[in-house]
Order: sequence, then structure tokens, then C-alpha cells
Amino acid sequence: MKADALRTVLTDGDLRLEPLSEAHREPLRAACAADPEIWDIYPVSFYGQHFDATFDAQYLDPARYLSAVLIDDVVAGLTGFINMVPAHHVAEIGVTYLAPFVRGTGVNRRIKTLMIEHAFACGVDRIELRVDVRNARSLAAVAKLGAIREGVLRRDRICWTGHVRDTVVFSILRDEWPPLP
Repeated sequence: MKADALRTVLTDGDLRLEPLSEAHREPLRAACAADPEIWDIYPVSFYGQHFDATFDAQYLDPARYLSAVLIDDVVAGLTGFINMVPAHHVAEIGVTYLAPFVRGTGVNRRIKTLMIEHAFACGVDRIELRVDVRNARSLAAVAKLGAIREGVLRRDRICWTGHVRDTVVFSILRDEWPPLP
């Protein structure tokens, strides 16, 4: 698995994923502010007074390959490859947030398809996706990708709000992609 190759620009028409940089800070702040209520079901907050510290921690973490999501050159959110285990050819797709203006438009599926296909091309054999059990929209979106629900990690992590979340774990294996219609 070529982990460093995961950090690159990916495109699909008007959609572009580009490695997160300082240039994305203010546009991403605006995109994240478009839905203040959603942050209660995220493990970290990219909203309000939490934004800068979270951006810095995520952006500066060399083990996370985060990307800004752009639609027609407008920052619409972020996503990334996290919790990579190159020795085992495993990468997780996570830290995904999309502003309300792109939800329900098929952009999330396009993002995940670009990332999944790129990861497999880089030698990843297993992709994981982890979702808070309270996040019905994300649970449904991951299932629509054809990911296999493997189980629930009970009391898996303490979120920024103090809530101790249960996490649903999904996976997609290289030989299962693309899923049958």
C-alpha cells in the first residue's frame, strides 16, 4: 500500500477533492457554520469557537490525509483518509462533513467513489467507514455504497460534547468493489 499516494487531487467534473491547506481555512469555516446543529453528532466540532483548534489538530496531523471538498471551486466540506495501517493495507474514510447545499445531490456518493477507487489503486485492500449510531443520514449513505455493516463498537469514544458514542463499523473490500447493482 502506497499511503503517501492517497494524498492527491481527485476530480469528477465539477467536484474536486484537494489536500486540505491553510487556504481552505476560511471557506471551510463558512461551510461548517451552515449547519450548527449537526456538530452535536460528530466526535469533534468544526463550528464556532472550536473551529480553529479542530482545523489545526486535523490539518497538522501527519497521519490524516484530509481533503477539502469543492464544487465549482466553492468549498462545500471536507473528508479524508484517516487511521491508515499501511502494513495491513487498511485505510478509513472519515471526517466527512458536507454543507447543506450539497446534501442529497449525489455529491457524497461521488466523493466516496473517487476515494474508494483511488485507495484500491494505491494498494488498499480494506476500507473502513465508522459512523455514530445517531447519524441516520450517514448510516444510510454508507449502506447505499454497498459497504458491509460489521457491527457496533459500544461506548467507543467520547465526543467533544461529552457524549460517549457507539460507533457502527462498515467495510468495503477490494474484491467487493464495485458492488452489484
